[in-house]
Amino acid sequence: MADVKLHGAWASPFSCRVVWALKLKGVPYENIEEDLPNNKSKLLLQYNPVHKKIPVLVHGSKPICESMIIIEYIDETWLQNPLLPSDPYQRALARFWVKFAEDKSSVVWTLLRSSGEEREKAKNESLEVLKTIEEHGLGDKKFFGGEEIGIVDIAFGWMSLWLGVIEEIVGAKLLEAHLFPRLYAWTKSFKEVPVIKQNLPDGHELLLLCKGVREKVIRIFFFIMNRLIAF
Repeated sequence: MADVKLHGAWASPFSCRVVWALKLKGVPYENIEEDLPNNKSKLLLQYNPVHKKIPVLVHGSKPICESMIIIEYIDETWLQNPLLPSDPYQRALARFWVKFAEDKSSVVWTLLRSSGEEREKAKNESLEVLKTIEEHGLGDKKFFGGEEIGIVDIAFGWMSLWLGVIEEIVGAKLLEAHLFPRLYAWTKSFKEVPVIKQNLPDGHELLLLCKGVREKVIRIFFFIMNRLIAF
């Protein structure tokens, strides 16, 4: 039995972050797929009683929650193939961009559950986020940390697949090569790294899942609105 267990979900970019980190480090682990919509396991609720969310990494008997916190734990516990820079200043910069990714990524996901003026606003804000990363985050480097994947690449890794799925569902192109050449090239390089390529969800299955979730959210929204109108 593996000493490391990961409670996650195959379609979650946050779970995939942890998988990528474990694979890059060469850490063996047991994957526990959670049925989030219908039947969260008792262990998940025990290990993350505050948010009741995935991913949760369990090392021995110690649960660690929140994807980027988990990744820092992994990096500090298994020292091979470091994900954070050794230089204090570069490490601080990396943490700055990780926080940026955590704070701003939700803007893009808003596109999935918005329409009309709200969607147009979310689209413009998303383009501003991409512009900031293009001009100030990536520079002329292959990856955010240089020639090897690091913690910032993992934080933004969802853009390599999930962003394209969002674009297709809402019919709005965001990451265009002529607007964001550096970031566009980065997504291609990121996906071609064997560890990443072998541990990405199937794009078609992911698209179908996200479409289903969006349609369900829309149905619930209109159901609530109709009930309010009835009153």
